[in-house]
Amino acid sequence: MKKVLCLVLALALALSLVACGGSSSSTSTPAASSEAASSEVATAEGYELAMITDVGEIDDKSFNQGTWEGIKAYADANGVSCQYYKPSEQSTDAYLAAIELAVKGGAKVVVTPGYLFEEPIYLAQDQYPDVNFVLIDGNPHNADYSEYRTEKNAVGITFAEEQAGYLAGYAAVKDGYTKLGFMGGMAVPAVIKFGYGFVQGAEAAATEMGVKVDVKYNYTGSFVEKPEIKTMAEAWYQSGTEIIFACGGKICNSVFAAAEANNGKTIGVDIDQAGDSETVVTSSTKGLAAAVTKTLEAYYAGKFPGTESWVLGAADDAVSLPMATSKFKTFTQADYDAVYAKLADGSITLKTNADAEAPTDLEVSAVKVEYVE
Repeated sequence: MKKVLCLVLALALALSLVACGGSSSSTSTPAASSEAASSEVATAEGYELAMITDVGEIDDKSFNQGTWEGIKAYADANGVSCQYYKPSEQSTDAYLAAIELAVKGGAKVVVTPGYLFEEPIYLAQDQYPDVNFVLIDGNPHNADYSEYRTEKNAVGITFAEEQAGYLAGYAAVKDGYTKLGFMGGMAVPAVIKFGYGFVQGAEAAATEMGVKVDVKYNYTGSFVEKPEIKTMAEAWYQSGTEIIFACGGKICNSVFAAAEANNGKTIGVDIDQAGDSETVVTSSTKGLAAAVTKTLEAYYAGKFPGTESWVLGAADDAVSLPMATSKFKTFTQADYDAVYAKLADGSITLKTNADAEAPTDLEVSAVKVEYVE
């Protein structure tokens, strides 16, 4: 089995494209790509698999990283070339420019993580009919949301984040925590669903145990590490909050730092973050890598799931808590298996952003939700 060639292309000015195994770098521009130089070439055609990063870095310990790890693992195992591209800014035009770079670079499959790619993929699927697109966390639609359309060369994949959040909230309360915090990034559908599930999981456990639970709830408005996020998290810990669900890319760094300085505990998101801080009790994960692998296997088997819209949850083993690395005191594998089975068979149904405008609108009685501006 041949190795995927790993290299960093030296690019002009703002462009930096990183091959499999490379490290994160700066932004990319269309003009620079044709001038990229390297001493090695992955294949005669270029790089078959491409990922366009969403807001944040490739090593964001969250969505970009989880998706890229799935692509890279598949490429390593199957001798396929891959590369990621970082857009110059957060805009449809910049995303389309990065997609153009990937296509010119030989991409046969382009993977895009994040709902912000819904409009770009809606356009790109028509512009590049011979390229296949995997949209993680969304479905293609036009600018004003008046038309959702997924062509035969595209697939939309979303997750039941409310189930992943539910597992985290349920486990935390079952493990003895009654002063919880939810600190989300931007108030986008995926983050909202994580938070709503977290509250409902805490409610279920609190009701079973006959205890009362308090939840401080906030959207930071960002997916990056900021001093003010650390300051807020520190204030929460100092006022009695025991554990905070850090739900939003690199904001986890700010929350982890606050927890470490204040003897607090944390919950990670998207991927297993146990190795990032001793404060991480568990992580509310979704199967980013598994979803990527599933679509790539289908593509190379000649069965790309074009036009389809997948929603992956507990029934697909696509959401979880990594019990092997979790640091629970009393919440057991048997406890986890029991609640997971109820999510998987549909015995537990949850409210999402489609059902409630704010976390305080959720029907809970054992949990007091304090929305913090």
